[in-house]
Amino acid sequence: MSDKQVQNTVTTRQNTGGDASSRWPWRSLGLIAVALAVSLPVLNSNSPSLCHQASAEESQDQFTINILESLRSDSFREKSIQRLAGAIQIPTIAYDDMGPVDQDPRWNIFDDFAGYLETTFPTVHEKLKLEKVNTHGLLYTWTGSDPTLKPTVLMAHQDVVPVPESTTSQWKNEPFSGEFDGSAIWGRGALDCKNTLIGSLEAVEALLEAGFAPKRTLILSFGFDEEISGHHGAAYLASFLLDRYGENGIALIIDEGAPILPLWGTHFAVPGVSEKGYADVEIIVRAKGGHSSMPPVHTSAGIAAELVTLIEKTPYAPQLHEDNPLLDFLWCGAEHAPGFMMGLKYLLPKKGQSGIFESVKRMAFPSLVSRVNCMAGYLISTTQAVDVIHGGVKVNALPERTTVLINHRINIGDTSALIRQKLTKITSEVAKRHNLTLHAFDNSTEQESSITIRFMGSVLEPAPISPTYSTGESPWSVLASTTRSLYGKEVVMAPGIMPANTDTKYYWNLSRHIFRYSPGWDPETLSIEGIHTVNERVSAVAHVKTVQWYASFLRNVDEAQFE
Repeated sequence: MSDKQVQNTVTTRQNTGGDASSRWPWRSLGLIAVALAVSLPVLNSNSPSLCHQASAEESQDQFTINILESLRSDSFREKSIQRLAGAIQIPTIAYDDMGPVDQDPRWNIFDDFAGYLETTFPTVHEKLKLEKVNTHGLLYTWTGSDPTLKPTVLMAHQDVVPVPESTTSQWKNEPFSGEFDGSAIWGRGALDCKNTLIGSLEAVEALLEAGFAPKRTLILSFGFDEEISGHHGAAYLASFLLDRYGENGIALIIDEGAPILPLWGTHFAVPGVSEKGYADVEIIVRAKGGHSSMPPVHTSAGIAAELVTLIEKTPYAPQLHEDNPLLDFLWCGAEHAPGFMMGLKYLLPKKGQSGIFESVKRMAFPSLVSRVNCMAGYLISTTQAVDVIHGGVKVNALPERTTVLINHRINIGDTSALIRQKLTKITSEVAKRHNLTLHAFDNSTEQESSITIRFMGSVLEPAPISPTYSTGESPWSVLASTTRSLYGKEVVMAPGIMPANTDTKYYWNLSRHIFRYSPGWDPETLSIEGIHTVNERVSAVAHVKTVQWYASFLRNVDEAQFE
C-alpha cells in the first residue's frame, strides 16, 4: 500500500522516570479527569451503548457452514499457500518513473500475472466476465440475479513496491521466492496486497465450485499501479465503473486497510471509514546570484531556511472534530477494552451534546492526547513534513533559486484552505522582511527576487466518512457481523481512519460505503510486519482466514436487506 498502514491506535507512551516535563501531560490528564469524575457520569451498565457490537454467534446457513468447513481443510490450506506463493513469485513492481502503459516494457510483467490468475482460477475465468481496463486493470463481474440490488466491489492492487538491491541480503528468504517456512509465506506483496487479491479470488472460486449463484452482483476490481498513485489503474477502473453504474451506484466497496490489532487488553478490527487528505506544496525562493566572496546578508538558501524554521515552529493544532471516526474508535475502547485508560473515559467528548463540561472536554482533549501519544496526535491533526530542499549548484556561487517541498496530510474536518492560510501568512512576513515579491497560490510564473508558493499536482481533501450506524442491516453491520462470527467476541469492531491514501480515492463517487480493511487474522502474530521493507511475509493462518472471511462476507452481503 502507498505510504500507509500507520496504525490507528492510541497506545501508552512509557514514562521513563525523567524530568517533570515528560510527566506533566499525565498529571494534567489526571487532574482534569478527577474534576470531571466528581460531576459527570461516564459509562455504566445502564448507559446506552456508544459502540454497539454485532453478535458473535455464528448464524450461517448450512451452505455457508459447508463452505467454511472445506476452507478449513488441510488440503485447501496447502493449495491456498501455493496459490499465494505463485503470485508473489511474479515481480509486478511499479516504479516511480514508469512511462505510459503502451510504451514502457516494464508493464509487460502484468501480462504474466494476468495469465497466472487465469491458470490458477479456471472456474472464475470460465464463469465471470473479465474486462481489461487500460490494458492491465482487471475487472471481474459476477452478475447477480436481482438487478435492483446494487453491486458489491472488492478491490486490491496487483503491483508491489521495489526491493532495493542494497537490502536483499537482509531478507531471510529471497524477496520474490514465495517461500513457505511452515508458518508464513514470504516475499514482496505477501501483505501488500497479493494476499487480499488472491484471497478474494479463492473465495469466489470456492463459492462457484459449491454452486453458489448470487442475487447481488459482485465486482472484483484490481488496479496495477497503486504504489505510484493509481493514475493508470484505479483511476481508469473507477471511471469505467462510474460510466456503467452511475454515482452512488455501488452498495459498498472494500479495499486493503488496517488489520486486526491488539490494543488495551483486547483485539480491535478497525476498518478505515475515511482517509486524511493530501497536499504537496512547493515554495520557491528567488534571489540575486553572484560570487560567494561578496554575499548578501541572506541568500535564497538562507531565506528558505528561515521559512522552514518558521513553518516547523508552528505545527497545525490538533483538532478532534465531531465527525472524526477516531472519536467513535475511542468510545469503543472506553466501552469494550479492559485496559482503556480511565482518565480518557472522563475526557472523551460525546457527539451531539453541549454544555460547559462538554466544552471543556472538547478544548482539553485534543491537546492532551497529542502530547501523551504522538500517534494519536497525527490522527487528529493536519500534519506537515519538509521532505525535500534544493538550492545552489556550486560552493562559491550564490544560489539564485532554492526550493522547498512540503508534504501535508489533511485532518478529518479540515480543508486545504487551512494550509493556504498558514503558509501565506508566514511567507508574507518573510517576503516583506527581505523585500521580496510574494506570489501565494495565484498560479503565476515565478519571477526574480520573489517567493512563490504553489500546490504540486492535485490536492486531495479528506475522504467522505462512511456510515457506521448499526440500527438495522447496513454495509457496516454486515462487515461487523462477518468479522465477529468468524473470530468471536474477543474482537471489537470500531471505525478507524487511514492517515494516508489508497486506490479508493478514485471511487468516492461510486458509493457512500467504502471500507479499508484487511480481514485476515492470526492471533499469534502481528500481521503488518514487513510492509514496504525487508522480510515481508504473511501468516498462513491469516491468509486462509482471509479467504474464509471473504467467502462468509459474500454470502452475508447477498442476503442483506439493503439496496
